Amino acid sequence: MGSQYSGIKHLAIIPDGNRRWAKAKGWTLRKGYRHAGDFERLRKIYKECEGLRINTLSIWAFSTENWNRSGEEKKIVFETISEGLDSMKKKADEDGLRFMHIGRKDRLPGYLTKKIKNLENATKDNKKIVFVVGIDYGGNDEILRAVNRAIKSKKKNINGKDFRNFLDTKEIPDPDLIIRTSGEKRLSGYMPFQSSYAELFFLKKNFPELSTGDIKKVVSEFNRRKRRFGN
Repeated sequence: MGSQYSGIKHLAIIPDGNRRWAKAKGWTLRKGYRHAGDFERLRKIYKECEGLRINTLSIWAFSTENWNRSGEEKKIVFETISEGLDSMKKKADEDGLRFMHIGRKDRLPGYLTKKIKNLENATKDNKKIVFVVGIDYGGNDEILRAVNRAIKSKKKNINGKDFRNFLDTKEIPDPDLIIRTSGEKRLSGYMPFQSSYAELFFLKKNFPELSTGDIKKVVSEFNRRKRRFGN
């Protein structure tokens, strides 16, 4: 696509509006989530990122606060994620995709934790595109876990660079660009430590409506912004 996009290393998406979108269409919650999490749809998005020379795409699938939702909804979300991981595994090597999970693994259903670990291990050497999925992820929770790791390490006088090595995201760059769908204008705790200088875009579309065309438009707008990083 051209070197103008080479400055974007990490695009993060907060995919909001799945329930509202399904309700507006008169669809069941299950059908709404299935469409939102359809692997082929997500595959088009990460391939678009690859074409735009964005090496890392992260999507927040389930937050630490989402445990407060109904048992039925949580079951639907976990089943949708599980099916997506199965489909991803089939295409990962072909696409050169590395899958990474951020968040907690200890509270997820056992079958899902097993699939996450297996896919992370199976794709760890792929380098074309890194697809990061936040499952049982919350920024405050991540920071608290990082603090506890730092304490256990017994390392003294920890600086910012040291601290980053205790975060879930230690292997990926900070987000340059964060997109939130559905018109909500907040980050809700998505990568608070890492997003200090991320450019923010809030789209009115619900996540199931997000297209590769939307990604192109946002990236084009990103390229018109001047990032000063406090200078």
